[in-house]
Amino acid sequence: MRKLYIFFILAGQLVWAQNGGDNNESAFKPGEWLKFRMHYGILNASYATLHVKSDKIEDVPVYHVVGKGKTTGWASIFFKVDDTYESYFGKKDGKPYRFIRKIYEGGYTKDIEIDFDHEKDKAILNDKKNKKKHNFDLQDSVQDLISAFYYLRNNYDPGELVEGEAVKLRMLYDDDGIFNFKLKYLGTEVLKTKFGKVECYKFRPLVQSGRVFKEKESLSLWVSTDDNRIPIRIKADLAVGAIKADLDAYNGLKHQFKIIMD
Repeated sequence: MRKLYIFFILAGQLVWAQNGGDNNESAFKPGEWLKFRMHYGILNASYATLHVKSDKIEDVPVYHVVGKGKTTGWASIFFKVDDTYESYFGKKDGKPYRFIRKIYEGGYTKDIEIDFDHEKDKAILNDKKNKKKHNFDLQDSVQDLISAFYYLRNNYDPGELVEGEAVKLRMLYDDDGIFNFKLKYLGTEVLKTKFGKVECYKFRPLVQSGRVFKEKESLSLWVSTDDNRIPIRIKADLAVGAIKADLDAYNGLKHQFKIIMD
């Protein structure tokens, strides 16, 4: 179970939108709140939320996004999860300035803060739990685990998607360093949800097979085709069992959430 929340937050960020920058065509605004419900088999295992706020870092206007995840019910008795992820990224360019990761997962804990210095193309990762610091060269554009979600919502044009092709994104979120993440586009699909039928883009993040995921392409993600570009469903086959996460509630969307009427 420990890896499931890393997977959920990671998959949740990989969405697309039409226009970049802090303008009227942005896919989101301060006040947006998304709630996801995760199932492991027949169990309602946990919830995760993402909340967008406004803030400043050294006089730079930034979005401050807080992501939280917790187990519920029987799942919390057998394996307690209490995770918090925070990201501060520029309103104009989407560049990350600070990333915070505090997690408790069945006794496993992490307390990490990353500060990004874009003038020096450096990032300093402070591992507070182990009292260690790591320095990274940013080189090309790099996102953190949460800022990547919102950056992609505002900086990729769905009209340029080609079925079967993949796009790479560079990310830094842990002391393992900067890595490339691939996302393959699989076309559109209409999903039945608690809100009604929703037209979605379908993606397949290419993940490393091993102890958690069943195979390299076992993870699927559906994103609304409306101007919000929000995750609607995430499914994955695991080495043991499978999980599914669905959008369960929302508030403060910038654009109308489009439901297909029969």
